[in-house]
Amino acid sequence: MAISPKPLPSWALHVPPSTADWKNMGFKDFRTRVLLKLLGISISMFLLIYLIVVEEKYVTSLLILFFLVYQLVQLFLFVEQTNQKLARFFDSVKYSDFLLGFTVDNKLGESFKNLNRSFTEVIEAFRKAREEKEEHLLYLQTVVQHINIGLLSFDNEGHVQLINTTAKRFLQKSQVKNISDIATSNPDLYEILRDIEPGGKHLMKADNEVQLNINATGMRIRGHYLKLVTLQNIRTELEAKEAEAWQNLSRVLRHEIMNSITPIASLSTTLNSILKEEIYKEDTYYRMDEYAREDLTEGLETIENRSKGLIRFIDSYRDYTSIPQPKLQRVQVKSLIDHLAQLLNPDLQEAGIALHTEVIPTSLEVQLDAELIEMVLINLIKNAKEALHEVREPEINLTAHLDHEQHVIIKVHDNGAGIIPEAIDKIFIPFYSTKKTGSGIGLALSRQIMQLHGGSITVESEPGVSTQFVLRF
Repeated sequence: MAISPKPLPSWALHVPPSTADWKNMGFKDFRTRVLLKLLGISISMFLLIYLIVVEEKYVTSLLILFFLVYQLVQLFLFVEQTNQKLARFFDSVKYSDFLLGFTVDNKLGESFKNLNRSFTEVIEAFRKAREEKEEHLLYLQTVVQHINIGLLSFDNEGHVQLINTTAKRFLQKSQVKNISDIATSNPDLYEILRDIEPGGKHLMKADNEVQLNINATGMRIRGHYLKLVTLQNIRTELEAKEAEAWQNLSRVLRHEIMNSITPIASLSTTLNSILKEEIYKEDTYYRMDEYAREDLTEGLETIENRSKGLIRFIDSYRDYTSIPQPKLQRVQVKSLIDHLAQLLNPDLQEAGIALHTEVIPTSLEVQLDAELIEMVLINLIKNAKEALHEVREPEINLTAHLDHEQHVIIKVHDNGAGIIPEAIDKIFIPFYSTKKTGSGIGLALSRQIMQLHGGSITVESEPGVSTQFVLRF
């Protein structure tokens, strides 16, 4: 049975030595050369002593002395070359310089070849390990920079060690070297970052778009204490929970009110019918005073009308509690806005209101349910129209563009009466309205539709100057 030889390791697959190499291999071998040099030095020392003490040949002894010094110098240089190679190797490891090669002095023998090969293999292993480490570091840096949570770490003096793109956006700074850099622009946030303890939590409203949840933890790296702070915008989650709570409340109220008011409306209608039939009978007509009859009839009609009106009012909130899930499709924003302009322009022109539209770029597209978003925009434009009654040159601007984060933005801007500061935080609450005839459901419905799209709706207003609603997808 034939036995197949084991494969040679990769480092052994070198070019076979020539005959001359084999002849000189013993002399070029590192250990052999060291032994030969030591043997030569020993013989030279013996001859030197012998010539001086026994033969008293001083001239020859001087030549032997020179030869002995030469051999010592050669041995020193030979060993020093090895030390330098070791020093180069350790410096490569120490300073992570893995580009050095160790094959220049292979002519010094097989031991040097083995040493060079070992050094090269170790250096290559270090190089691969460093490459993998750098790849992992690059991967982690990419993840840190692109997550939607702000990350910020700083030492006891406030020197920032790490900050990602989201944190810069929350801090409204492109560069932050020390947390004191935000003390002027955002003093409240600076105080929270400065004073927050590990394990501490804070809620802070930065603006209409941002409701920050701030958490902190501490760590010690290489003997240095660092504070790691996370900044998360939970406005969307808060709005979703708020909308859910209002929906649940609306369902309960609607159920209870309908159960109570429906029998009243029905009974008032029945009583009014009976009264109208009975008061004209001869045997009962004279018994009822004319004024009392009119009051009774009017009272029952009022109860009937108000009951039916209340039922219609309660039914109007059914839409708020039963919005269908959006059927998302890729929609050209310009087509959507042009369709709205065509639909609403006649009514606006009749009221003397100019509608201006602009989409940049014209090829702008977004995933949305066109019917639901049209409902939102129609509601906003109708609100804007009502706010322009007493304006000399009324106009509405309906525009769309991309923001710096590549989010699609649609804005409805008017130069109307504006919204008072006391009402600005309440206009999205169901049942709340600044109009006498409003139901307070339109903006709450609009916010819920935007939440179902994974977006948001915010408002900016200056009383007597303008109002702007912003849809962000």
